[in-house]
Amino acid sequence: MAENTVDTVSTTPATPLTLLGLGAMGAALAEAWLTAGHPLTVWNRTAARAEPLAARGAAVAATVAEAVAANRLLVVCLLDDASVAEALDGVDLTGKDVVNLVTSTPGQARARAAWVTGRGARYLDGGIMAVPPMIGVPAAGPYVFYSGSRELFEEHRTVLAAPADTRYVGADAGFAALHDVALLSAMYGMFAGVAHAYALIRDEDVAPSALAPLLGSWLTAMTGSVAATAAQLEAGDYTLGVVSDLAMQVAGTPTFLRTAEEQGVSPELLTPYFALMRRRLEADRANGAEDLTGVIDLLRR
Repeated sequence: MAENTVDTVSTTPATPLTLLGLGAMGAALAEAWLTAGHPLTVWNRTAARAEPLAARGAAVAATVAEAVAANRLLVVCLLDDASVAEALDGVDLTGKDVVNLVTSTPGQARARAAWVTGRGARYLDGGIMAVPPMIGVPAAGPYVFYSGSRELFEEHRTVLAAPADTRYVGADAGFAALHDVALLSAMYGMFAGVAHAYALIRDEDVAPSALAPLLGSWLTAMTGSVAATAAQLEAGDYTLGVVSDLAMQVAGTPTFLRTAEEQGVSPELLTPYFALMRRRLEADRANGAEDLTGVIDLLRR
């Protein structure tokens, strides 16, 4: 079962570390560690990106091997999983603690964990729930999901918390990526709904700025369904606490589609979900008393 641990930034010992990758996120992480007083060695394929950090006291390594050799704790923030393999190919990782913050799939994270531990290192995977301007700004609410070696996490949790809070979600190295992608998938679903809503009013005498507070407050109110869905899934009872049942909601979908047609808006962001709702209802009319939770089972292969 996933285990959550939340840390806040505090005074930290000057733990030295190495960072590979100085893109927008890597540079933000580097700035945060330097601000917190951690001796930092950096490497980037384009060396010029390290110059501002060197001016702040970071050591700049000429090669990946040199950077890795400098410290036991190694943080990787490169473009993708393939970049990690390329950068660390042939580099001695014996005795190192590798924290991989590259966005990846759960399967890639598990494979990378096996690849790293097979070379004599401990491994921790991370999923960053923040954009670069949020890093090092606790009030902005940044945090990172971590999974993999619990021992590595516990030993380095304070230094890892300098740029952003930490949430340890389990020993399975793929869980950080899984949590990351699950949350971001829900985010994009919300963005799709928002896009459709604004498209409906685009050619009307309704200012987007007038709709925005209404839309924001409505979506906030609807977040209560997140916990309700979890309760139904865990109970195995999709009729638990239902307010608007599936049959009633399916009956209402033609209004949304007709409105889109009248407004000259493509329904393509809505129709896949509406199709799942109808399939769930048509499979067994008894499902009509359920909430929308049953569509989750239709998505599983």
